[in-house]
Amino acid sequence: MTIDLTDQQQSAQAKFRTFVAETVSPYASQWDREESTSPNAIAALAQQGYLGATLPTLYGGQAMDALTFGLLNEEIGRVCSSLRSLLTVHCMVSQALLRWGSRDQKEYWLPRLATGDTIAAFGLSEPNVGSDAQAVETTAVAVGDRIVLNGHKRWITYGQVADLLLVFAQWQGQMSAFLVERSCPNLSIQPMSGLLGVRASMLAELRFEDCVIPQANLVCRQGLGLSHVASTALDWGRYSVAWGCVGIAQACLDACLLYTSQRQQFGHYLKEHQLIQQMITNMLVNVRAARALCYQAAKLRVAGDSRSIMETSIAKYFASTAASQIANDAVQIHGGNGCSGDYPVERYFRDAKIMEIIEGSTQIQQMTLAAYGYQDSVAQQDTSSKSHGKPADPVLSTATLRSPS
Repeated sequence: MTIDLTDQQQSAQAKFRTFVAETVSPYASQWDREESTSPNAIAALAQQGYLGATLPTLYGGQAMDALTFGLLNEEIGRVCSSLRSLLTVHCMVSQALLRWGSRDQKEYWLPRLATGDTIAAFGLSEPNVGSDAQAVETTAVAVGDRIVLNGHKRWITYGQVADLLLVFAQWQGQMSAFLVERSCPNLSIQPMSGLLGVRASMLAELRFEDCVIPQANLVCRQGLGLSHVASTALDWGRYSVAWGCVGIAQACLDACLLYTSQRQQFGHYLKEHQLIQQMITNMLVNVRAARALCYQAAKLRVAGDSRSIMETSIAKYFASTAASQIANDAVQIHGGNGCSGDYPVERYFRDAKIMEIIEGSTQIQQMTLAAYGYQDSVAQQDTSSKSHGKPADPVLSTATLRSPS
């Protein structure tokens, strides 16, 4: 598949690369060591309008097309997965509000999110709840015209600095979504540290202890928090992560091309050894394949094609597993140096592993995609049987398949 960029997209990509080279690249390793993103970097991301990348101009956003937004994620992800994670979660909340928020919620929050005056975080994961999102234990109880929240959220990306949280809780046994401001009484935020990867993404634990918010902070309707609000957010999250994984993979490939051209062993440059050539070839092919899958998902998004949701899952699955393998090979090629913070492949390796877990783990994606494959097969056989007068395979046509959330 040929990835053809318009002149505008090429210009945007060049701008992204300049921004990353000047604002992100010199400091990414330092942020990782300090487990904190510089406020200046977040401010710079906002000043460029990147936090409002996908929002309409009506709300002060950049109205980027899906492919341009993907390129932005790739370029930032190529250098710093932590900062790219801010782009991810901020966009997830913005898109969920754009799609499902009330008119008042949109008019008040979206302009603030577009400019970065308000930083948003996504509050779904809990100590006992990860992939099984329906099992959220945080509760919401109506008291008059207020909602009282109680519960515990964990692994909340940029929760340490977020001004606005999109929080999911059980309301009368139904999953619902709420907007919670940082200043809300009885909300405590505890920083998390010592993580394997994306260490500068400023993760936090959130505790709600009789935290009171207006009922007007309900997003969409009661009971539609997972099926509507979260699904929209997570779809955009997977799309952002997929492109970010392409960035990690490309960074590993670039690092290995440079290293093997400079490092000598047994009297020859590493690039002259056949086993190294094999590893480089696999890297190159998988980077190209991951980028092509992301491009396919982008094209469908631009066209408004509903198949973009599944194509995004395919792209996220392949790109994250490929990035993890490529990063593993990059460390192997670098040998002892690859285990040292003196070389960025050590950080890429740690960050890549996280990509296989967030926004739908590799195993959840496998279950979802397998179900999709069976359903697609049934649909094709039904079409074929109508055309040729042949019955569909009874094993497939009677299978009950459900995609896990």
